[in-house]
Amino acid sequence: MFYSITSTITLILSAAAFVSAQTNTTATSSGPPAQVSPVWLSTVVPLSGNAKAYPSGTVPTGPLAALTFSTAGYPEGWKSPPATSAEVQAVVKALDWTLVPNSAVRKADSKGDLTFTGYNSETDPDCWWSASGCVKSKNPLVPADASACPKAGDWGLTYDDGPLTADAGEWAEPHLYDFLAQQNQKAGLFYIGSNVIAAPAAAQRALADGHTLCVHTWSHPAMTSLANDNVVAELYWTLKAIKEVTGVTSKCWRPPYGDVDDRVRAIAWQMGLTTVLWDLDTDDWNMPGDGGGNLSPETVDGYFEGWIAARQNGTDNKTGHMVLQHELNNATVSMAEKWLPKVKEAFNVVPWNQCFDISEPYWETNFVYPIGNGTIPAGNATTSSAIPSSMPSSTDSAPVSEKSDITSNSDVSPASSAVHNLPVSGYAPVFLGTIAILLM
Repeated sequence: MFYSITSTITLILSAAAFVSAQTNTTATSSGPPAQVSPVWLSTVVPLSGNAKAYPSGTVPTGPLAALTFSTAGYPEGWKSPPATSAEVQAVVKALDWTLVPNSAVRKADSKGDLTFTGYNSETDPDCWWSASGCVKSKNPLVPADASACPKAGDWGLTYDDGPLTADAGEWAEPHLYDFLAQQNQKAGLFYIGSNVIAAPAAAQRALADGHTLCVHTWSHPAMTSLANDNVVAELYWTLKAIKEVTGVTSKCWRPPYGDVDDRVRAIAWQMGLTTVLWDLDTDDWNMPGDGGGNLSPETVDGYFEGWIAARQNGTDNKTGHMVLQHELNNATVSMAEKWLPKVKEAFNVVPWNQCFDISEPYWETNFVYPIGNGTIPAGNATTSSAIPSSMPSSTDSAPVSEKSDITSNSDVSPASSAVHNLPVSGYAPVFLGTIAILLM
């Protein structure tokens, strides 16, 4: 299933151009509030030795450099961080809560499974992805999600849950990063804050290699089940970890399991983050492996084979794709390395931001990335990172996947097998459409 993007997104997001002001602006009737640089991270002092710009030559490979990083002051890894800390509360007080929809905090049972009882997924007043696959809110104060590359033939390469830490043995980073370097390939990396402070040298390598670093929360929860302050805490600590380790402040995030609604989107947006989802799901997390499931690798092979065949026979000709993969364990990394060369024969493989012409994915302006045509804009790239002027039409929500029932979305349905060592089962392969983009 393939999707395109409505021209109305240009109008909806036209008022959301990024500015460098340090105070929140008020919303306008034409779109979401303008984003601002996260001033509450301005005092974070990054580690030394980081890259200062997008790489122009050969990127590093081989063993990671020795790096000492103190985790003092950070919450416990892979545990929901408390919202009562002074740092989190400072962010809470900095946000304009009148611009955050009053959507309900979702209920979960004792296992952590979200409850959909009583929610009307057909009318879907909160654009709750887990209930309906919605990626474009009807609320003008809430921006749409980035979920599929606009141009047919583009393959937005993304990997979640990194950096893969040393306890993964030989499959730990820089295993995947070295492979990507050998392939001369960049990707979008959605980082768990807990893993960033556990593997800081890997995060530094990823930035030096030219990958795009984004937020994937601190402890990988279903975000709609959290109260507002806890949503802030999950995002804040991950933003801080990435900033302190690598020196960059991300403008992008992906909700674990795709679980997002207008309330969570609006909080993330005010924290300087655009919501990034996907329209093709490899289901690689569910293969046997550390923290994985029992999906046959041959089934995942079949997904890749089908996508490649559709592109080569001309039936996949409407839009490009954003593809969900993981640097989770030996199974996902080996699957990624197996298929990337074959995917590149059929698709133009780029990190997600490149297919949207986003050349500045961080609030720091010294990193200027290639845009869709492969060139790096000269000077201030904010003038060359606008929404493409010609975009095909799109749906406002994701149709039911051919691989799962959206109303019983396993993407936010926890299970005892504990994906990523958490009590949540995994990723429903829902095919999404529509796009929001960071305006610069």
